[in-house]
Amino acid sequence: MRAVLPLLALCAAFAAASAVAQAPSSAATRVVLADASRVPTRSTVIDGANWRCQGQTCTASGGADQPAPRACRRVAARLGPVTEFSWKGTTLTAEQLAVCNA
Repeated sequence: MRAVLPLLALCAAFAAASAVAQAPSSAATRVVLADASRVPTRSTVIDGANWRCQGQTCTASGGADQPAPRACRRVAARLGPVTEFSWKGTTLTAEQLAVCNA
């Protein structure tokens, strides 16, 4: 019985770690494109971020360390105007989106 308890504790630790790894990241990187005709059909790399789109919403993993407004301008330059933008947990305001799309 004593040998089973450490094994159960180890299994519980692995299960908890797995649940944390699958939880949505608080540092989300996401964009909603204004123009459906500009949505890329395959993954697109912009400044090291690998963008994948489903409908007009795209999410990314990775990417260069840079301020969210700059990342938005770089994405908008390649994919067109955006209606929402979050970069590594920072969501742009309406005013910042206007500058991004200018």
